[in-house]
Amino acid sequence: MSQPTPATTEVPTLPGDTRVAFEVADIIVVVFYFAFVLTVGIWSSIRASRGTIGGYFLAGRSMTWWPIGASLMSSNVGSGLFIGLAGTGAAGGLAVGGFEWNATWALLALGWIFVPVYITAGVVTMPEYLQKRFGGQRIQIYMSVLSLILYIFTKISTDIFSGALFIQISLGWNLYLSTVVLLAVTAVYTIAGGLTAVIYTDALQTLIMVLGALVLMFIGFEKVGWYEGLQEKYSTAIPKIIVPNTTCHLPRADAFHLFRDPVTGDIPWPGLIFGLSVLALWCWCTDQVIVQRSLSAKNLSHAKGGSVLAGYLKIFPMFFIVMPGMISRALYPDEVGCVDPDICRRVCGAAVGCSNIAYPKLVIELMPNGLRGLMIAVMMAALMSSLTSIFNSSSTLFVIDIWQRIRRQASEQELMIVGRVFILILVLISILWIPIIQSANSGKLFDYIQSITSYLAPPITALFILAIFCKRINESGAFWGLMVGLAVGLVRMIIEFIYSTPSCGEEDRRPAVLKDLHYLYFALILCVLTAIVIVLISLCTPPISEEKLACLTWWTRHRKAPAIDLKNYKSEAAQINPANGESDLVESADSGNKEQAAAKPPCWKMLYLWFCGLTTGPTPTLSQEERAALERRLTSIEEKPLWKTVCNVNAILLLTINVFLWAYFG
Repeated sequence: MSQPTPATTEVPTLPGDTRVAFEVADIIVVVFYFAFVLTVGIWSSIRASRGTIGGYFLAGRSMTWWPIGASLMSSNVGSGLFIGLAGTGAAGGLAVGGFEWNATWALLALGWIFVPVYITAGVVTMPEYLQKRFGGQRIQIYMSVLSLILYIFTKISTDIFSGALFIQISLGWNLYLSTVVLLAVTAVYTIAGGLTAVIYTDALQTLIMVLGALVLMFIGFEKVGWYEGLQEKYSTAIPKIIVPNTTCHLPRADAFHLFRDPVTGDIPWPGLIFGLSVLALWCWCTDQVIVQRSLSAKNLSHAKGGSVLAGYLKIFPMFFIVMPGMISRALYPDEVGCVDPDICRRVCGAAVGCSNIAYPKLVIELMPNGLRGLMIAVMMAALMSSLTSIFNSSSTLFVIDIWQRIRRQASEQELMIVGRVFILILVLISILWIPIIQSANSGKLFDYIQSITSYLAPPITALFILAIFCKRINESGAFWGLMVGLAVGLVRMIIEFIYSTPSCGEEDRRPAVLKDLHYLYFALILCVLTAIVIVLISLCTPPISEEKLACLTWWTRHRKAPAIDLKNYKSEAAQINPANGESDLVESADSGNKEQAAAKPPCWKMLYLWFCGLTTGPTPTLSQEERAALERRLTSIEEKPLWKTVCNVNAILLLTINVFLWAYFG
């Protein structure tokens, strides 16, 4: 590897300038792949019911277990995860793979505990569930706004940054050009297709992503001499230029262990088991992006099957993302393992370290022609899949939880259009956010995502667990608990942004609360603190009466809901769409549509109506009995005994494998 010439002052490039010119084979593969993805998206959106809120946002409640499982996996494994997990693996070893294995427990909790309650409650969004459970509007609005903030800070921005980093390293394009092109394609098929397009293309991309990553894993392992060779080479992967009198260039001695010292470890074991479970429950059981997938299942057995499949799939990232990250450091210690701030700046533009480039570096160096193109297409697809999921879920949240507050009388047509305009606004915000992430390049992207999450998400985890299992909790307790949790979390987050992580050889001047309290410990403390506040305030205020809790908690999920609803809207409650819960999802646009449909609209208008999923013909109205039957079907959690047993057996098998892996790599 030739060393970089010190005289360069342009955009930082990799040492030896390894930007590979794309071969013809690679270009053909990329073009073909994207054409294929768009075709699938358009085909599925023509088949899908996109003209109603239930169709656009919940895929018409018709999905089977395997696309749900694949979609749960790929909503979570975006390019941010590839770059973040591999980077943290390169920097610190196997422990970060525990983040993936911890998800198995949370996924099973989703299918067996949370989804049954959400289905019987008949809700579309998570804030809507809280609103039915507690009444009042404060919590629902707080949740919607907080979720949107979390999406922008942790999901949208990091995914875009990592995708752009990937294109920049592999193609040498300008960061902004590549991002804009990518977002344009993504937005077109999210807007045109709704959730069905997202779920079908997700299933396809997950498959290709996993196969491509497996190929790369085998090539990488063969290069280093399999697992034994990796252990030997990783322990000696030290860059040529080091900072004198420091140890930060040495790979960690405990790199091949999951469980690390509770005080000095970079990912301490109590944090990995307990603190991380708080974040996992938030991510898998209460987060709109994920839960929306499970709620689109045909019935409860399909939702459980999806959880089990996703749990099996989550076993693999340790092997095809974390370990290749370590292989990348073993093969290219000077770039991936750089510690000298000037060298690091030249390699990847960040003084604190370049572990983020571990995965792209491996793809560019090791993948054969054609396959390299496929892998890059898949990484872009992963980015699109993850962004599409988030754009779709964010617009659902905005339309149903915020816009309908402002415009009580909004027609279905208006809601559909507002949802699509909101996606465009999100895209703009995301593009403006890129430079901020570039400058806040904290060396390890994955740690950035997890730490922000651990400051904002634990209060929500505490609230959902209590809402589902504890009938005594009421609105006042829930709201003030969330507020206290938010205040404490924001204080820590602001301190984190004020004091940046020192680079190698610098003195650590951060306050003790930052330096000595790991973010996973903080997440656990914050969750417990919030729970205590919620319980205390609820005990000091009057309880919610039993009959109002039917269908809304774990203990009352089999009780039929009475006519009363906790929603204390004004008298015109009936006009707010989600107030009638799930039943409203099947209502179609109001009479205004019929008048439009009387005269056949011109061609351009037909195209526009199709793009926005608005019907041109008169829409069917359902009789009272039909609506009641439909509502019964949509809120039923009955299962056939055979499939119930199949799901349970698979869940036990999955947990056994999971425990074995923790013990083996522990």
